[in-house]
Amino acid sequence: MLYLAFITSLFGSIFLTASIKMLSVFHFIDWNPIGFAKKYHLFEESHPFISWLFLAVVIFLINFILYLIMQYVHQVPAFITSLVIGGLIAVIAEWFIYDLPAELYSFKKLSIPFIVMVVITARFIFETASFHYQAQLERNRLPYKESVIK
Repeated sequence: MLYLAFITSLFGSIFLTASIKMLSVFHFIDWNPIGFAKKYHLFEESHPFISWLFLAVVIFLINFILYLIMQYVHQVPAFITSLVIGGLIAVIAEWFIYDLPAELYSFKKLSIPFIVMVVITARFIFETASFHYQAQLERNRLPYKESVIK
């Protein structure tokens, strides 16, 4: 199961990192995705690729943890959990990036394409985790009822 979690998280992080890069290139987001390097004085002298790689690793770790948690919540539809959890993660991330006050007008600054990309990635992670967990349960089920005497 860890192999599936690793591969799913890897592809989810590659997709989300590439999506964030495209959102940045086409100016759908107003903030710099690798601006944390300047803010926290990390990788200042290195190539920007190193900052993007670090961002991808952080996204991978978050995806991996979410995969491991969400495989046990297979009773709740993945659409609902990805919409709620992915939306919350995206809103909280942009809230910290913009350093917004807790007021209603602050929601106008949030980037809808960024929220959509995070929700799409969360849906991929959660749906895959739920599917593989249910498949593992079906694989271990006996082909006959336990009450049948053989």
